[in-house]
Amino acid sequence: MVKILSMALMIFLQIYWYKFRKKPEKDWEMLWVKIGKNFRETLFELEGLLIKIGQLLSIRADLLPQGFISQIQDLTDNVPPSDWEEIQNILEGEWEEPIEHYFNYIDQKAVASASIGEVYKGVLKNGKEVAIKVQRPNIQSIINTDFRTLGIIIWFADHFIPLPKGFINLKVLFKELKQVIEREVDFSLEKNTLLFFKERFKNEASMVIPDVYSDISTSRVLVMEWVDGIRLTDESGLDQLEVSREELAHKLIELFLPQWLEPGTFHADPHTGNVLVSKEGKIILFDFGMTAEISQRDASEFQGLIESLLSKNYARAVECLMNLGFLLPEADPRTMERLLAELMSFKPQQLKEMDIMALKLEMNDLIQALPIQVPTRFVFLGRSVVTMEGILRGLATEKELAEILKPVFLDWLQKQGNNKWSFLWYWLQSQPLFKIIHSFTEFFKLPQKLEDIKENEQRRHFQFTIYENYKKQMFQLAAAGLGGVAFGIYTEHQLILQLSAGITILSSLGHVIFGYKLKKWLKYMHEKRR
Repeated sequence: MVKILSMALMIFLQIYWYKFRKKPEKDWEMLWVKIGKNFRETLFELEGLLIKIGQLLSIRADLLPQGFISQIQDLTDNVPPSDWEEIQNILEGEWEEPIEHYFNYIDQKAVASASIGEVYKGVLKNGKEVAIKVQRPNIQSIINTDFRTLGIIIWFADHFIPLPKGFINLKVLFKELKQVIEREVDFSLEKNTLLFFKERFKNEASMVIPDVYSDISTSRVLVMEWVDGIRLTDESGLDQLEVSREELAHKLIELFLPQWLEPGTFHADPHTGNVLVSKEGKIILFDFGMTAEISQRDASEFQGLIESLLSKNYARAVECLMNLGFLLPEADPRTMERLLAELMSFKPQQLKEMDIMALKLEMNDLIQALPIQVPTRFVFLGRSVVTMEGILRGLATEKELAEILKPVFLDWLQKQGNNKWSFLWYWLQSQPLFKIIHSFTEFFKLPQKLEDIKENEQRRHFQFTIYENYKKQMFQLAAAGLGGVAFGIYTEHQLILQLSAGITILSSLGHVIFGYKLKKWLKYMHEKRR
């Protein structure tokens, strides 16, 4: 707790110092890189659960500064294994039987060791090889300590720290971290998810999900079938397979596309350690500790969004984005429709003819001004898609992936009952004949509308900054008043003591008032700044 709180205090002091000196944006970016490096070093020093927290923070690029994210985005959850005696005590305590009652043999050397669980290889009495996932000793105590410490930091930061580069809802972030980790600690939930996936993909000949031994699995121990596989980053191993890399990419898209588009549970952490390939070319899926769900309504809207983009029906696409919650209520549908059309018509070869840096800066300003948000419930879906995209890019070129994706998606559409006639109807709706009622003047109003959006956002930001500065000044005045009280007590000077006490009380009251106004004003702010 002392190490974590000391790290947090140093971060707070650095932020205050940069705020006080009114450092430019470039210096802020360098500061967040430095903070990210120190954060990363502390995580590796303390190991355990904090690395898992760092991994979860790394997927919130929509809330946290990029300089900070860049330092923690490749954290590996790999910590030294526990002593075998401690693991043995957990196993026998959960089974209420000696290990020999169920197993002929368990290798005492861990196959893998992460922050929450460790994996050991064993042989059952019937000769079957299994993987035994065991909860780390004292992990619940560690979790309670770490979250208690984080709770202190979040409370202090939420009340006293003026965070730059966006205004983060730290309470929501803390709640999200806690929910995910608490789910991952309960191996009974992971077992149920594994069984759900096994039932869902039971007819998929190209996919392997290990069997689970429910009779000897508990909330702290998960016993699964042992399955050998090759990593998708193992070039020499992939060369020995009978299937090509393009075929593997095709299988992965076939398996993960339904997870992302259909209602139900999806695998939220498909990295190269959790997705292997067998010697027969089958995809092996492991580790169902980190999953999330898509509702029936969201799945339907996502399907409509993709169909609309493929058919260039941008009015319908904007409607889907609104229903999904990606657009704020004040977003003008016609403006967003035109912007989406421009974005989809952009060709990569045009980059050669542009000033890339100027384009990037202009796009950053535009995105910040637009009423766009990323709903929290889609963060893990984004993680799953981006992680799988990285694997696919290692297997096939961008052109090959596009050629693979389209037929897989159309085939999926047919299975869902969306035949070619419905697809044709989406296409017809996007044509000029069906848009004749739209006024041409709306297109010419686009630049002015963008300027209005920018100006509106700048006004809100300005008012928010005023309240933030007042709150900070009240805090500094209260701190100075407390110093004066201490000095008055030390010198026994009653006038200084009384004046300092009065200043402390009034400035504390002012801090509370402006803090209340600041929170009240948040509802008018862009989601990214909340």
